[in-house]
Amino acid sequence: MELPEPPKPPRRGWISSLQASFFTGLVVIAPIGVTAWLIWSLVGWIDSWVLPFIPGNYNPANILRDYLNIEIDVRGLGVAVFLIFTIMVGWVAKGLLGRSLIRTSESIVLSIPGVRSIYGGLKQITETVLAQGKSSFEKACLVEYPRPGIWAIAFISTDAKGEIADSHDRPMVSVFLPTTPNPTSGFLLFLPKEDVQILDMSVEDAAKLVISAGLVYPNLDDDPDTKDNKEVMRDITASARRASDRSARSNEDA
Repeated sequence: MELPEPPKPPRRGWISSLQASFFTGLVVIAPIGVTAWLIWSLVGWIDSWVLPFIPGNYNPANILRDYLNIEIDVRGLGVAVFLIFTIMVGWVAKGLLGRSLIRTSESIVLSIPGVRSIYGGLKQITETVLAQGKSSFEKACLVEYPRPGIWAIAFISTDAKGEIADSHDRPMVSVFLPTTPNPTSGFLLFLPKEDVQILDMSVEDAAKLVISAGLVYPNLDDDPDTKDNKEVMRDITASARRASDRSARSNEDA
């Protein structure tokens, strides 16, 4: 018994074709354009903070305007100056003279009321982030928030220490709960370890899931379990097709 041929798909009009091409191009252009815009804006923001400290006679934009009569915005100059200045400060700070100057400067700053608390807090945060380096936010997890039964994606920071750890009988961990679509803001939560469900997905995939409001899921094709399930389904489908073909040939012979 032969199965009827499936009906041919209807022809798409030129408007539908243009619409499909537009959305395809938008998918290609949008990530590149947004990334370029963010980099351009970040460079401009750094330039706006650094360039005012450069003397006018040494500003390349002023040199080009005065000597060559060319009006041009040398974007990225502030970034270059900031990088060179930071490297020089780090190089000096590693020497004996630099360490003594830093200790003297810190003692002067810490002796000023009000400024002492701000400087001490910022220094502690900076040293903590730079010291941990790649170990920060190594794992993504699920926590019940804002009430039991509702789950949210969070990132494990560190094990709780000090007074927070001593005030509980159970081991505690600190997690950062980001907000959507801006993951740079969020909440710091301290939870028992057994109440945190660690996810297999990477931190990058979890961040994509948060930023996209649940629209972009991790690539399930790389999951071994998913591959095994797909292979099993392909084997079952192939076996069913072979059985159907055998049944059809038997009916034709009869």
